[in-house]
Amino acid sequence: MKIGELATKTGCDVETIRYYEKSGILAAPARKANGYREYQIHHQERLQFIRHCRSLQMSLADIRILLDLQSNPAAGCQNVDDLLDLHIVEIQARVKMLLNLEQQLLTLRNQCSGPHSTRDCGILQNLNVPTDEHGCVCHDKLQ
Repeated sequence: MKIGELATKTGCDVETIRYYEKSGILAAPARKANGYREYQIHHQERLQFIRHCRSLQMSLADIRILLDLQSNPAAGCQNVDDLLDLHIVEIQARVKMLLNLEQQLLTLRNQCSGPHSTRDCGILQNLNVPTDEHGCVCHDKLQ
């Protein structure tokens, strides 16, 4: 199949497919006599694996590790478990950071309640306070 067909079947942009080839996580296909790339079903399967991993916010480095582990089907899966456990910890840290950010924004949003001029807007006034001084309402309560 040509690259456009592979892109359609996997929902992946053509440029992304080429990027994955350049990065080495998707093997470059053989070329036909006319110079077109000729992708096989194993390219589609690999690309679907990569896309699934990316949908889980896995880095290309982690995907490369998983692909290496997958290429040795007789090996134990402890390394896969360890990689996923580490990824879960990273996601939990990001969730915590995002929840903190949400609270900061909600606190900031509560500084302006009602129609008045921007001169009197509590949000804009607080955004003028440098965060390193922690004098704004959105950083005081969360430190």
